[in-house]
Amino acid sequence: MQVFDADKFIEEAVASVKEKTKGKAIIACSGGVDSSVSAVIAGRAVGDRLLAVFVDTGLMRKGEVEEVEAMFRDTGINFKAVDASKEYFEALKGVTEPEHKRKVIGEKFIRIFEREAKEFGAKYLVQGTIAPDWIESGDGVRDTIKSHHNVGGLPKDMDMTLVEPLRDLYKDEVRQVARKLGIKSSERQPFPGPGLAVRCLAEVTPENIAVVREACFIVEDEIRKAAEAEKMKLPWQYFAVLLPARSVGVQGDRRAYGRTIAVRAVESIDGMTAAHSDIPLSVLNSISQRITSRMKDEVNRVVYDITDKPPATIEWE
Repeated sequence: MQVFDADKFIEEAVASVKEKTKGKAIIACSGGVDSSVSAVIAGRAVGDRLLAVFVDTGLMRKGEVEEVEAMFRDTGINFKAVDASKEYFEALKGVTEPEHKRKVIGEKFIRIFEREAKEFGAKYLVQGTIAPDWIESGDGVRDTIKSHHNVGGLPKDMDMTLVEPLRDLYKDEVRQVARKLGIKSSERQPFPGPGLAVRCLAEVTPENIAVVREACFIVEDEIRKAAEAEKMKLPWQYFAVLLPARSVGVQGDRRAYGRTIAVRAVESIDGMTAAHSDIPLSVLNSISQRITSRMKDEVNRVVYDITDKPPATIEWE
């Protein structure tokens, strides 16, 4: 079995991007390892002809915007943050069907980038697509599987040439490259392109997103603390999902209906398959108590998803 050589890959990827990209380029930077590695490689290839754009969709994790801005300040890459949260929530009004949700988010994403690209004069879109994003379709049709994994597929009238420096790598290989490049996000857990929208199994509203954002923060915080205390191993990915169901609970001396949060944590190498994490009951109890206490007016039930992939996917949508 051939051992992956991160140094060789970086050299070849930089050369490839330089050859393919003859003008200005733009890249979407979420702060995740895939887009960050792609940005640094593209930056080495084309220098100040690259603009890294972070779109605040309103669907990001707690503190995400500040973290991404801080990270890119250290790279020397041209960086711009765009607050598009109002545009996204307006476009997602009444949308609950998962694929429709992703298509709406993807379309909005591309249109914002076309707007920024036109202003910058970019003709190339660099994207952090990796192998699992398209292989899972089974037929090599990248647009179809991309709608599941990332930002909703590529609109047919997109007026930019796509550049994908990582398209043949798996997540563990991308992390190796990130470490070689000294990227701070090399150990960050994966985060879906559509953001918290796919962890909200209901209409995507500011109120619903606020609930799942806080729940995700609590899950991440409690699991990290447990791992640091050596109560458990840090999972490959861990997060919360807001379910559409309401169930009866008790608030004070009265019955009340509240929302349900599902906790998801998995072990994986490349995301192609995954096994649920055996989180200690004491940690799950801390998560449940903290969520139902912090959001007592919204959430009255917390459940843990023990399904592997397959048959399930890692994300719920």
